[in-house]
Amino acid sequence: MEGPLLEMLYQIYPDSSKKKLKSYLKSGCIYVDGRQVTKYDFWLKKGSQIDIRKENKTHKRSPLPIIYEDDNFIVVDKPNGLLSIGTLKEKEKTAYHKMRTFIKERGRGEKIFVLHRLDRDTSGILVFVKDEKLKHLLQENWNSCVKEREYVALVSGKAKDMDSIELYLTEGKDLKMHVTNNKGKKAITKYQCLKQNDAYSLLKVSIETGRKNQIRATLSFIGLPIVGDLKYGSLKKANRLYLHATKLILEHPITKKRYVFESKIPREFKEFFKTLRKDKNIL
Repeated sequence: MEGPLLEMLYQIYPDSSKKKLKSYLKSGCIYVDGRQVTKYDFWLKKGSQIDIRKENKTHKRSPLPIIYEDDNFIVVDKPNGLLSIGTLKEKEKTAYHKMRTFIKERGRGEKIFVLHRLDRDTSGILVFVKDEKLKHLLQENWNSCVKEREYVALVSGKAKDMDSIELYLTEGKDLKMHVTNNKGKKAITKYQCLKQNDAYSLLKVSIETGRKNQIRATLSFIGLPIVGDLKYGSLKKANRLYLHATKLILEHPITKKRYVFESKIPREFKEFFKTLRKDKNIL
């Protein structure tokens, strides 16, 4: 069955009123192959999976904005400055502790498990898994299950329109990742320049490997340090590290269902570029 999404919804759910289906679509309750869709004329392809997820009132009480939730995942928009998980020095001021407490207080008998991490000062998409076996399956098959990981980064310097960087990273005694000659772990990073002026560039960055501080170390190495990243050579002090995880495409290792999680570019990034030229303006 193919066609405009709203028309297909009328056919797939004949017992639901057209008004109700329109409201579900408009309010972001419709997901196609794990991706939230709100456009009436979105072209539904044959074999696509549709989910209707009505607004969960408990989400309003969540300590972190919830991007998506189902029986397998709960995905949040982590703010910058918050740890993903605990350290020896800090156990409670973390995204995991906040969401675990929220899930427990919700009283459904659910648990959550850490799937991956974001640096403390990086904001954006953070995924927790509700089943421990699924967590292990995803982590053991990470490279095949993760189809795409995208970030936006605001950097000092004029970047090329596009670039692909392959290098090796190893952690030094200073706890920083350093580029080495064919030693350490391979890191593959690609970027596209979205917007720039004489001093700064806004990049869409995708990674094929998930090394510690990979984007920060790589961009610094090629002379494009992220604004606010004093650890990796930024000379521009800022109110935050300007790195945000905007997109994660994940495939369920058993059902093969594809999930597309997305987070909007933070307002601070847009504010920074208010005065820039408009020819590459995607904000």
